[in-house]
Amino acid sequence: MNLIALSLLLTLGQAGTGKDTSLEVWPQWRGNSNDSVAYGQLPIKWSKTENVAWKTPLPGWGTSTPAIWRQAVFVTTQVNDKQLLLLRIDSRTGKIEWQREVGTGEPRRKGPVGENRYHDEHNMASPSPITDGKHVWAHFGNGELACYTFAGEKVWQENLAKKHGFYSIWWGRANSPILHGDLLVSVCMQDPKGDGKSYVIAQDKLTGKQVWHAERTTGAKGEPADSYTTPSIIINNDGQAELVVFGGNVLDGYDAATGKRLWECKPFTGNRVISGQTLVGDIVYAVQGMKGPLFAIRAGGKDDTTKTNVLWKFTGATPDAACPVFVNGLVFLANNQGTAICVDAKNGTELWKERLGNAFRATPLVANGNVYFFSKEGKAIIVRADRKLDVVSRVDIDEDIMASPAAASGSLFIRTKNHLWRIGTAK
Repeated sequence: MNLIALSLLLTLGQAGTGKDTSLEVWPQWRGNSNDSVAYGQLPIKWSKTENVAWKTPLPGWGTSTPAIWRQAVFVTTQVNDKQLLLLRIDSRTGKIEWQREVGTGEPRRKGPVGENRYHDEHNMASPSPITDGKHVWAHFGNGELACYTFAGEKVWQENLAKKHGFYSIWWGRANSPILHGDLLVSVCMQDPKGDGKSYVIAQDKLTGKQVWHAERTTGAKGEPADSYTTPSIIINNDGQAELVVFGGNVLDGYDAATGKRLWECKPFTGNRVISGQTLVGDIVYAVQGMKGPLFAIRAGGKDDTTKTNVLWKFTGATPDAACPVFVNGLVFLANNQGTAICVDAKNGTELWKERLGNAFRATPLVANGNVYFFSKEGKAIIVRADRKLDVVSRVDIDEDIMASPAAASGSLFIRTKNHLWRIGTAK
């Protein structure tokens, strides 16, 4: 387990339990260490009926990833472009145990870009929930942010857009919160049009009280200022936790305890960013917005690190939506046109490229030496994490897949347009 994953599990209160919970949880967007790496063995073969533990119809739809803690699976959804719901599902049976209406909102589908204007591919249930094993936090695209117990009791709730300014992001908010110790951290990166503000904010996770607020200025204007990404946590050489944030053509780091900006790196000249950064040790792999180059950047330092910390850039067929994933010294990309690319993580050299589907939106998942690609049209293509293309298996469940997958307890949890699937044996 890498240092970041260990740090997260300590943050989530698992020290001293005597049990490796990393196999049983997927607590947030992109899993234990926020890098789409799953621990343990996962299925490599299934069908619409074979190796399916359960398939649960969901009310409404959304593109958020499930958050999983042992027997509890949390999912957010939006019904009829109005109701914003948080669901708890039993991981063993697929039964919906409870649902709570966190608020209401109506994503605008027509008219000028900006406040409440949403792309057709998502709605206000795009930010992913996060859990620490005792509580769950759900955030929605209208600004509602709420904390619930595992029993479904509301602890606190507030609306970030009402408190800190409306969302001026062009195509609908999708940033997910993260946890660090007792802090719940959220980001807002958007067009500064009107009173639109960009910031990083930390709140006490159990009360919602603001601990710190940092204005995030990048100089970007219009759509290039927009970012749909989620922060990462890195522990630097001094043992200090840093938040790594990507958007507005800037990658930067903040003291997680105080919100002080420590460094920034600015080799990017692209547009808005959907594909989030992937952190491996102290190296960040980040795709410039609008299918720009993939950069490898060393995190950390002081002030402007653009001239010193950029290691290489790759200018091939990069993704606009899916995040990069790393395994075995290789970086794998899944672009919007359905092409998978393998890049050498040391120098950015392309090793292979193959069209595996019609379109990719979901971020791939890494497990037991394989990379799982999920196409928008409902196919899963599993390849070995190797310098040469080797397809392990292909699966088709024939349901739209936009959400990135989750994994826990030896199973895959796949969210489609209308269902949540558990692939593997329910335990």
